[in-house]
Amino acid sequence: MPVEKRNIFLHETQHALPYISKRKRSGASFPCRENPKAHAAFILQKLEACRQQDYDQKQVAAFRHKEGIYLEFSGAAGYDLLTKSFDNYSSGIRLLNVREDGQDDEKIVRATVYVPAEKTTYFLDKIQSYSESLDTLEAGQNPKNDSLVRSIEDVKLALLEAFWVGKVEDIPSDVPAWCEIWLRYEKSDHAAAEQDLSTCCEEFGIELNSKCIVFPERVVRLVRGTRTQLSMLLEGCNYLAEIRRAQEPTSFFDELTGSEQKEWVNDLLSRTEFHPSSASVCILDTGIMYSHPLLQPAIDENNVQAVNDQWGKNDHNGHGTEMAGVALYYDLKDKLSTSDTVDVYHHLESVKILPPHGENDPDLYGAVTGQAVSLAEISNPNANRSICMAVTSSQYNTNDGSPTSWSAAVDNISSGVGEEDAKRLFFISAGNVDPSEMHDSGYPNANEVHVVESPGQAWNALTVGAYTKDVCVDDENYRSFTPVADNGQLSPYSATSLMFSKKWPIKPEILLNGGNMVTNGTDYDSCADLSLLTTGKNHLVRPFSTIWATSAATAQAAYMAAQIFAEYPDAWPETVRALLVHSARWTPQMEQQFCTDTRKSSGRRHLLRTCGYGVPDLERAIQCVDNSVNLIIQEEMQPYEKANGVPQMKEMHLHQIPWPSEVLQSLGTVEVEMRVTLSYFVEPGPGEKGWKDRYRYPSCGLRFDVINSNETIEDFKKRVNVKMRGDDKADSGDGSSGSERWFLGSDNRDVGSIHSDFIKATAAELSQAKYLAVYPVVGWWRERSYLGKVESKIRYSLIVSISTPDVSVDLYTPIVAQINNPIEVEIPTE
Repeated sequence: MPVEKRNIFLHETQHALPYISKRKRSGASFPCRENPKAHAAFILQKLEACRQQDYDQKQVAAFRHKEGIYLEFSGAAGYDLLTKSFDNYSSGIRLLNVREDGQDDEKIVRATVYVPAEKTTYFLDKIQSYSESLDTLEAGQNPKNDSLVRSIEDVKLALLEAFWVGKVEDIPSDVPAWCEIWLRYEKSDHAAAEQDLSTCCEEFGIELNSKCIVFPERVVRLVRGTRTQLSMLLEGCNYLAEIRRAQEPTSFFDELTGSEQKEWVNDLLSRTEFHPSSASVCILDTGIMYSHPLLQPAIDENNVQAVNDQWGKNDHNGHGTEMAGVALYYDLKDKLSTSDTVDVYHHLESVKILPPHGENDPDLYGAVTGQAVSLAEISNPNANRSICMAVTSSQYNTNDGSPTSWSAAVDNISSGVGEEDAKRLFFISAGNVDPSEMHDSGYPNANEVHVVESPGQAWNALTVGAYTKDVCVDDENYRSFTPVADNGQLSPYSATSLMFSKKWPIKPEILLNGGNMVTNGTDYDSCADLSLLTTGKNHLVRPFSTIWATSAATAQAAYMAAQIFAEYPDAWPETVRALLVHSARWTPQMEQQFCTDTRKSSGRRHLLRTCGYGVPDLERAIQCVDNSVNLIIQEEMQPYEKANGVPQMKEMHLHQIPWPSEVLQSLGTVEVEMRVTLSYFVEPGPGEKGWKDRYRYPSCGLRFDVINSNETIEDFKKRVNVKMRGDDKADSGDGSSGSERWFLGSDNRDVGSIHSDFIKATAAELSQAKYLAVYPVVGWWRERSYLGKVESKIRYSLIVSISTPDVSVDLYTPIVAQINNPIEVEIPTE
């Protein structure tokens, strides 16, 4: 699309400052034991019983038996469990997973732990030391291992349920079922763990899939077995960490005759110019019918592939071709309805990831997705690629938003683990509410309880939900039906993250048109009039088809990303993702639906968890105008370091950006908006260690802050960075954080790996907001220093915009003038 005022990419705006984070209280709560001696004796007795029981089982075992022992520790109801003490690298003690049962005051934290054969007295010694130290305590002292022992309510040998992630009722019965086996491994050697599993499977008659996914300290394999066989695996395998159930993926123009549709196709082709470009949309789906006349000019046949050559490359189902029409033309009905010239600035790729016949066997779809991306990159290595995947699974999903093997694999692929600068941009559909669910729960209740489907939990991907723009029904078959949602509201099809735990990412991040359902008050159905027109696989008979729900929305998002890549080929994937989120706004209808209570902890969170950041605007994302300016920073930071062998924070970045201070001061009380978006990709550290205490899913987290109007630069540095406070570590400056300025607030925005928020204030109040801080928070690079990633660097994209509703105001020119004539300002780093 023609761009008059390009987005402004800034360079060398950062000053790296040595960084110490502000300390936060852990908030951990452990019960006070009225009789500590008796409590220690009880835990000792339970541990001894576990040792004896394990010994007895090994003596009578008719098959191979693991060398170590699996224990399950439980905390007291309503209290924490000191899980970090269940992992000791030097002793080989391994925390395998952490689970929570129950809610609030009834919540019980459970931890599954592996203890090597030669260390079976490890916890006995700790409890004994606690008990003995009680006899020699002086006033004000705590006994040894106090928090650990107080936190333990019970301990027993770990059974199958202690390894199971998901609903217990999903554990296979006597009928074999496919399950994910998550194995722990030491350092980078996962071959021993896989060989141990392979040997066990062969002995116990368990079918083992050949694919694998490798994460830090975890490798995932797929097995097919019964409950009895999985229990045998528990007794024989030394490297088990978790077991999970494997997932299974699941009007006018349309009513024209085939010959009439072909006439419209030929008219559109005569008006369309396909421009050479490195931008592409790669569709991972059911294949593409690449001979379709509307698609063929944008497709190189060599870029149409399948993960299994026996499946063929053509579309066996139709869904992939329907996705392709939207990904190439965005709104095909709009293109057909005008006589304007149509310019296409990107091309299409396809990798078939679903088989043509029957239902898919459960598979390691994370591994399949990685294979598909590799095929696309080998065939076309220089593309600026937007990967579009509207294949999801609701079966055996994690309803709290925690990662699945598939979503974690997407994070692995997108972050380019082990590859230099190989970042990848994914668009994943949020998943769809079925009309039958709407019948049971009604609108929008059905949307609120239908959680985003796997792999939509992926931190690095943009998960796309749907809103509706279609409310006109002409179909005679639906004369007695009316649209379910009003124009601008959440689409009845769209899944949400309202049921997620608040520590997991905002999903979906953006919404695009996914059509609407119709209802007669009792029944609910889809309808062609309320769907999007697109290309059909049977193009020789009927070139057009329709598509709806979050699939259609995901294809539109990938189209938008391709336009940004075409205009800015040097933009990072992290930047394109940020621009789409940064440009998004909620419709008034969404705010009326979900944000009648405007408190951050209720209405605003509700809005965010159902509608994400809103509907992206391509024009707002791809260019500036006089009264609205996008400033983009692409930078790299080393968040951590080792000092005297101890991992710690290393640096933060303080950015000074060109800012139209004089213009803003002259506007006085006129309302302006400052919006900030921070985007980065994390390396995943999946596994049900609970991501509590030392353990984190992300390799590194980043946060942003902006100087407040009542702060000097020195005040600002002291507030965000303890290192800048000198001898008085309590001196956080004379100003205030101004946290109330932000619409969403840090509790809502500081989850996942993209953070966006905005301030609406007077121009005078924002006139000096030219200093921004980007600083690290804890991640597994630092906490698992033995993995050798402490000194790794992380890329990030920071977008800052300033805008005012008054179109006569020129903010763009003074910013450009400052860039062309910079004024050096020294920022002290001590």
